[in-house]
Order: sequence, then structure tokens, then C-alpha cells
Amino acid sequence: MKTRVILVDDQVLFVQSLSEVLRNNAPDIEVIGVGYNGIEAVELVRTHRPDIVLLDVRMPEMSGVSAVRLIHADVPETKIVMLTTYDDDEYVTEAVKSGAIGYLLKDMPAHELIDALSAIRAGAFLLPANIAQKVLRPATGSVYHGGFEDSRLPAWYYQLSAKERRILRLLVERYSNRDIGQRVHLAEQTVKNYLSNIYEAVGAQSRREAIEIAAAYVHFL
Repeated sequence: MKTRVILVDDQVLFVQSLSEVLRNNAPDIEVIGVGYNGIEAVELVRTHRPDIVLLDVRMPEMSGVSAVRLIHADVPETKIVMLTTYDDDEYVTEAVKSGAIGYLLKDMPAHELIDALSAIRAGAFLLPANIAQKVLRPATGSVYHGGFEDSRLPAWYYQLSAKERRILRLLVERYSNRDIGQRVHLAEQTVKNYLSNIYEAVGAQSRREAIEIAAAYVHFL
């Protein structure tokens, strides 16, 4: 049975392009509707009751966060996934508190997006550690690492955000700071700031040491 998906984003070209990507590369996923603001998101979900709705965080007419609250209340069986440009967006945290169960970056590779949607349909709760901890720690007093926790992975892996994991993977693949910036849409200086945080989390004193430490886990990054 195909996973029925609705896409909502106020960037018309982006949402139409994403729809085509899924139609052409994911035979198990059916895009049954697209919308361009929060009001349309709520109406589409109420009408079609999809398996998954992907929502941009910030949209006109009604924000993605407000739409999450209404969708979760009216159609709780639909899994709500936030789609955003930033990996530290406070709006995403509020959306998760309101009922969203997933968080995806707009610049992620198509195959990763398709895998993530399949995992969410199967019951996965996909959140980076920094957001999951904000949401769950106040309620439980415990730390949840988000995504698929794997005992084979080191503790530092769960301290990295989705963006940091991607940057670390590019680092392991020997991309320069400039090339990394082009691929993740960040200024070169911002990449350097990210790398400083990554080195600290990994426990590395240098670029070379970080690469050596992370190389064994590149397939998870």
C-alpha cells in the first residue's frame, strides 16, 4: 500500500519540485495534494486524511505551527512532519510539542527524504537530539536522542544536530570548508563555527583527528 502524502510550503517552486522528485523516485509514495499556506494544509488534511503531511514551519495566512495544532486535534491519525531550512528553529520545537513527530531539512538528499518518510510511516519518531531534548526533558527528566538510536554509535553522535552530522560527513569525505558551505548553504565562516562545535563534541583537537574519529561512522552521518 502506498504512503499517501500531502506537501505544504509557501515556496511554490520548491513544493512543486519536491512533488516531482517523490513521484519520479519513490514508487511507494503517492503525493495526493499540495498546498501553499497553513490554512490550505488544514483543509487538505481534513479532506484527504493522508498518512503523512509535510509542513513548512513558516508560512503566510497560518504558520506551520498553528496548522499542526489543528491537524493533530482534527485528524490525529495523520503523521505530521516539519520541513525547514534551519536545524535550530524554535518553531520546530513548538510544533513538536503540538503534535509533529518528525523534522526534516529542505536541503537533505532526495534518497534520505524518501527513507525518512518510509521510516515515519513505519512508526519512527525522527528528531535531532537538540530538539528532542528540549521537548522531552521537561516532561520526563530524561534525555532522548531522537532518530534511530543505535548502541553501535558513540555518545557524541547524539550530541550533533542534523546539520552538524551532514557537515561532519562532508568533512570525512575531504571537502574543503568552502565546498561544504556551498553544499549546506552556509558562509565559509559559519562552517568554521560549526566545525569548532563538532570538534568539541567529537573530542578532537584538529580537523585530521576529527576525520579519523568519525570515519568509522560515516554511513550513519
